[in-house]
Parts: sequence; structure tokens; C-alpha cells
Amino acid sequence: MELEEAHPDADVVNLRFTDLWKWVQELPGFDDDPQKSNEKVLEAIQMAWLDERD
Repeated sequence: MELEEAHPDADVVNLRFTDLWKWVQELPGFDDDPQKSNEKVLEAIQMAWLDERD
């Protein structure tokens, strides 16, 4: 996952959604509308990131 590569020392469990939202937008190839993001989407990204770490 590109987020793990970009932020390997991030505390994913306690990550603020505002930081996660910014980091996702900064990923290479991100071309979606950032305004479509919501807490549910960010939570799903956070959970996928945690699953990848396990």
C-alpha cells in the first residue's frame, strides 16, 4: 500500500482523518474528487492500512 510506503512510522490507529485525507490526496496517481471523501471512506482506508500491517 502506498500510504505505508510514504508514512511507515505513522500511528495508524490514532491517525487524524484530516491527516489521512491529506496523505491520500498526495499519493501519486490520485485523481478522484477530494470533496467526495467522508468519514466512512477514510475509515475504510484506515482499516485496510491496518490489515496490511498485520
